[in-house]
Amino acid sequence: MPRVIGIDIPDKKRLEISLMYIYGIGRHVSNEICAKLNLDKNMKAYNLSEDDIARINALLQSDYVVEGDLRRQVQNNIKRLISIHSYRGMRHRLGLPVRGQRTRTNARTRKGKRKTVANKKK
Repeated sequence: MPRVIGIDIPDKKRLEISLMYIYGIGRHVSNEICAKLNLDKNMKAYNLSEDDIARINALLQSDYVVEGDLRRQVQNNIKRLISIHSYRGMRHRLGLPVRGQRTRTNARTRKGKRKTVANKKK
């Protein structure tokens, strides 16, 4: 398996798809990288030479924010929202949907299992 910026990318898949295993790289950026480095996006990842891998590493580190840096940036943004007590920060802190989704139904994955409240005894 070729190792790009510390991540093992699958070698049996096309280069365009393999690069998408890196956090922060989607289809568009993957195609952009292949075009900038004049690599065939349809070739398998195991056909990459050491020189090609070094060029990909250099490009990712200089032009793109990916993997650890991007994860850290996202976490810092969430912490900032929480610390300034914004509405979105409160939703993050409570584990509720942040982007306006409904919570009466269909929010179980974020809110957890439904808890029933027992009725008063008469």
